Amino acid sequence: MTYIIIAILLLGLELLYFYVADKFNIIDKPNQRSSHTNITLRGGGIIFLLGLWIHALFFGFQYPCFLVGLTAIAGISFVDDIHPVPNKIRLLVHFTAMFLMFQEYGILNMDSWWMVLIGLILCVGIVNAYNFMDGINGITGGYSLAVLLSLFYVNRSLHFIDNSFLIIIILSVLVFCLFNFRKKAKCFAGDIGSVGIAFILLFIIGRLIIQTGDFTYIVFLVVYGVDSVLTIVHRLMLHENIGLPHRKHLYQIMANELKIPHLVVATIYMVVQGLIIIGFIYFYEYSYYYLAGTIIALSLCYIGFMNKYFYLHQLGVSKNNI
Repeated sequence: MTYIIIAILLLGLELLYFYVADKFNIIDKPNQRSSHTNITLRGGGIIFLLGLWIHALFFGFQYPCFLVGLTAIAGISFVDDIHPVPNKIRLLVHFTAMFLMFQEYGILNMDSWWMVLIGLILCVGIVNAYNFMDGINGITGGYSLAVLLSLFYVNRSLHFIDNSFLIIIILSVLVFCLFNFRKKAKCFAGDIGSVGIAFILLFIIGRLIIQTGDFTYIVFLVVYGVDSVLTIVHRLMLHENIGLPHRKHLYQIMANELKIPHLVVATIYMVVQGLIIIGFIYFYEYSYYYLAGTIIALSLCYIGFMNKYFYLHQLGVSKNNI
């Protein structure tokens, strides 16, 4: 009954946000780098942050440092959704939020400060990579839901995080998907949503890795990881500024150049990641080999796809420049 009440509350808060966003003109206007053509409300992913504040109110402040960090990183992302924030300020908040998350883990140790520093840089990179993958309807919500449901399953046996935490964030993602996982989205996640859910997933997977001592659980984000890393490598090979917006991710070429419907592309990413996790659980005794094999297989698929279809993106850019 508690979860039903919370689900209704989450739905009401999302609808209330739509009213506020419409009133204050918090919208996403399409440009030449966008994969959409309609003006759409931005920031619907605020429900992820609201969901975990509701969790704290109903079930207690179990992870206070994490919640403060999430509020900070989501807050600066929301400001960035409305008005551009200087990169230095945004990164400062990101590192501060990661520091608070590490404090929640209880792993801050001056004797191994260099490991903490590497961890901070790696985690900030993962969050920003997840943010870059938010470019078409349904992909952030669908992919996150696949990962969260898998974590919920694993938590039944390993108990690495409070079960209510996972249930509430799953409900939050489902509410968001009601308005985003559709042909004509009512809202986009915005940076507050994509950065926020990335920070949440990173916190959950981090707890799993720390409890088990097994880094191979990073396989839960391997599809996004391979796409993001290889796209960065590709752009460096093209001598591009990787800090600038672009449309060179594999999923963007599928949606923009091949004209595959957004929801089909999002479902492909969701299903592939889900199947990889199922295989990982089934072959867990070979986890390191499985992770390495998965990365190699996904990388070969990425390279083969780009070799076959990237010219379509180049043709489109050439036409726009004429």
